[in-house]
Formats: sequence, C-alpha cells, structure tokens
Amino acid sequence: MLKDITLGQYFPGDTIVHRLDPRTKLILVVLYIIALFQAEGWVSYAVVLAVSVLCMLLSHIRPKNLFRGLKPMLIIITLTALLNIFYTDGTPVVPGWIITWEGIARAVKMILRIVLLITGTFLLTYTTSPIALTDGLEMLLSPLKKWKVPVHEMTMMMSMALRFIPTLIEETDKIMSAQRARGADFETGSLVRRATALIPVLVPLFVSSFRRADELAVAMECRCYHGGEGRTRMKQLVMSSADHVALLLGVLFLAGIIVLKLLGL
Repeated sequence: MLKDITLGQYFPGDTIVHRLDPRTKLILVVLYIIALFQAEGWVSYAVVLAVSVLCMLLSHIRPKNLFRGLKPMLIIITLTALLNIFYTDGTPVVPGWIITWEGIARAVKMILRIVLLITGTFLLTYTTSPIALTDGLEMLLSPLKKWKVPVHEMTMMMSMALRFIPTLIEETDKIMSAQRARGADFETGSLVRRATALIPVLVPLFVSSFRRADELAVAMECRCYHGGEGRTRMKQLVMSSADHVALLLGVLFLAGIIVLKLLGL
C-alpha cells in the first residue's frame, strides 16, 4: 500500500506538458479544479474526462502510474459511493428498496469527481519538478510580500515536504520489512491490535525524520541560507507562446463548463 502513494514523485520527460511554465500549470490546475466542481450534468463530466485523458496522453504519463495513486483512496471512494447510494431520495430501483436511480447517478458522479480531482493534481507533480513548482508558486504569490507574508519560506517548506514524501515512504517500507522479518504482524487481528503493531514502526520513523530535518537545517546554515531576501534563481521562468495558448484554452474550458451548467447539461 505504501508503494502506491505516488504524491511528490516526478517523472522527467520532454513533452509539451513538461515544457510548460510551472506558473501556467498551477493556474491550469486551479481552473481545472473549479471546472470540475462546476460540472453537474453528464455532458459536463464527459468534457472534463475527455480533457483529463487528453492531458494524460500529451504528458506521456502511463495510466497505471496515475491510477496506482488511487489505491490508498479506495476506502474513501467506496464510502462516498455507498453514502450517496443509500442516502439520496428519488425513484427506487426496485419498489420498496432504499436504493434509488438518483442515488446511483449521484454516486457515479462523486466517484468521477474524486478520481478526476486526484489524477488532475497528480499530473501536476508528475510533470513538474519540486524546484520548478516552488519557483512558480513563489512568483504567483509574490504580490503577498507587500503585506509581509513569508511567501519564500512557505514555498520552501512545501518544496521540502514534496521532496521528502517519497523518501519517508521508502523508509517506512524498509522499517516495516525489517519488523516483519522479526515476526511483526501488521495485517491480522483487530483494529486496535494492528494500530498497536505500528508503534515499533512510528518510533524509528519519527527519530529518522527529526534526524533528517536537523541535518537539512545544518546544511542550509552552512551554505549561509537566510531566506528569500536578495536571492536569485539559476533558471529564470519565462512564459512562451505555448503557455499563453494553454492559458487561453484553460479559460475557454472553464467557460464551456459554466455554460453547460447553465444549460443543465
């Protein structure tokens, strides 16, 4: 299960999606999320699904890499579907049943919304390196510096968090494998017993995390890191014509979803 968590991973490539400016991709993801939550009818969901598949094809990210990240969310997806099926009023599928056609339709839409939301955000991290993502977010939030908001520090923390997610997952898997070799059982027994069995994993994981954080802090101090004041970038972000076209298409996509919503489609 831990190996199925792919958040924070970056798959290098030279596709049109990889070459887009990180600011463009951040704005497009925001437009995509807004459009997804504006979608109500089946036509709207079909359009969002088609756009998601197109982005997946353009980025050359294999579908199994995207759907692998959905496995940890299966419980939430299943629970959401069941709640919508059993607690939505409407026309019963069979007379006397509490399951309604409206409940089934709502459950399918909610599943699509969750799946599309996760895959859309995963495409951002899969096609954008953490450093580029941090630089793009910092530049987008730079107007907040006028109000003394520590934009650089916030984006730096986000970058480090994304960077160490795969590392912590790999280390957790190693600790669990070592504990299994010593006879630990994490998959059988009651919920309380399984939670108790995780204590020998959490303790060394926290110790290792604090050690890594201390080493990182020392390394940054040795390199005279003092925040974002006066810092320059090795790679300057410049938007190309492809970025402007992508932003225009993103705005048209959101406008189209809003029109479909007004039409009830």
